Amino acid sequence: MAARKKTVSARRGSVGRIYEQLKRRAITFEFRPGDRLNEGAIARQLGVSRTPLREALNRLTVDGLLTFFPNQGFFRKPLEAKEIFDLWEFRLVIESGAARLAVQRASTEAIEEIHRFLDESGEDHPERTIEELVAIDEGFHERLMAMTGNAEMLRSLQHINARIHYVRIDVNARVDAPQKHAQHRAILQALKERDSQRCEALLRQHIEQRFDQIIDAVRRCYARIYVPA
Repeated sequence: MAARKKTVSARRGSVGRIYEQLKRRAITFEFRPGDRLNEGAIARQLGVSRTPLREALNRLTVDGLLTFFPNQGFFRKPLEAKEIFDLWEFRLVIESGAARLAVQRASTEAIEEIHRFLDESGEDHPERTIEELVAIDEGFHERLMAMTGNAEMLRSLQHINARIHYVRIDVNARVDAPQKHAQHRAILQALKERDSQRCEALLRQHIEQRFDQIIDAVRRCYARIYVPA
């Protein structure tokens, strides 16, 4: 029994590692929009068997990063402005609702932790890449969501962030980092003061101001995916 559990645990670990590697390639569009994934080639590249690879690909399909067609295989989902807009809107709804829950439920320790996170991430580092700045932005919002204590809402936000990540890089490249940091500070201050109405309003405004950039951002992303080749 112990040996069986060890084998199952090892298999899950293998699937998890494959999943994370392929997720990164999907998020960054190393797999281009609409491209069919060659399972045999990927298995050889990663040095893995087809069974854990297929499990990882199925997980990415559930995540919304890939699509699967019987007798054809797995494909990278196209990058579509409507889908990105819908995901951004979904993000707006769940994060706005989460603001009120966070105000009600956030512990003093959790607030202190996110305060430290903002202090450290707000330090001036001119060498930071856009990828790093996006990771900081995602980190703030996911920490805020975690304060609700609702694991399903956090999981949903993480899936949304993965699917809009590539477009978010383009949007963030056109946003003043100190301004974004100041907005995060204002949201946190409202949270610390347990002002749910102001916290929700600030968070909603923070997310809504990017809506008008989505279509142009998707166009630029397509150029970035294809032009370098």
